[in-house]
Amino acid sequence: MTELGSPVTDHHLALEGSTLTLDWAGVTDVGRRRAHNEDSYVAEAPLFVVADGMGGHSAGDVASDAVVRRLHEAATAPFLTTDAVEKALLRATEEIAVAAADTELGVGTTVTGAFLSLDDDEPSFTVFNVGDSRVYLLDAGVLRQVTVDHSVVQEMVDAGMLHPDDAESHPDSNVITRAVGFDVEPRPDYWRVPLRPGQRLLVCSDGLTKELDARAIATTLGAADGASGAAADLVEQAVAAGGRDNVTAVVVVVRGTSPAGDAEPDETTVPR
Repeated sequence: MTELGSPVTDHHLALEGSTLTLDWAGVTDVGRRRAHNEDSYVAEAPLFVVADGMGGHSAGDVASDAVVRRLHEAATAPFLTTDAVEKALLRATEEIAVAAADTELGVGTTVTGAFLSLDDDEPSFTVFNVGDSRVYLLDAGVLRQVTVDHSVVQEMVDAGMLHPDDAESHPDSNVITRAVGFDVEPRPDYWRVPLRPGQRLLVCSDGLTKELDARAIATTLGAADGASGAAADLVEQAVAAGGRDNVTAVVVVVRGTSPAGDAEPDETTVPR
């Protein structure tokens, strides 16, 4: 387990013609059934990321650590680019390969998150994902899952073979189709979410989403007092609900005023 960054309030973005302030916090817990925590996260502008070391694979914590550290190293400016993220993931893949040299099953991790980016001089979250950890956006009281899982059950749902409500209880619910590691080039998908006041962004491992449904996530994320309270409450509830896996949540709250406040999120997934 690796935790990078500290809870912050009143992080100001210096932008022409707008004022935006970010609060953020990250919380992780080993849960009730795991011997150790293989989740890692970084919560420090411009980067908010959760990596979930592959359950059942040796050195999963090493894999998640490599991903968050290489991404953290790449975040050297107020805004980040997809090119910088992909180069960091490639470096992490090489590092994971060294850790996996003496293993039979291989080593890997999911990774998901958001980074601050500029699109036509307007600030945005660029959300990215590899695996089945998730990013959610709560905006105007409505919760939306931004990322799409890279998993067998998601492919079955997309093909109309499985109802979304039955996905979590399916026997193959833990089988993912993409990861960072296993000597395979990482292939993140991307989404653009224009920043506007009132948004709350949640980045989390599947240890949270396997215990809390969308309604519980929306209620807790919206009701908590700030980013620290929301992250702590979500993790606490997931552990209390069963805690079958490691649980990690990073929450970002957007405050302020912005002329881009009426922009709609771009929901297009861009395969890489």
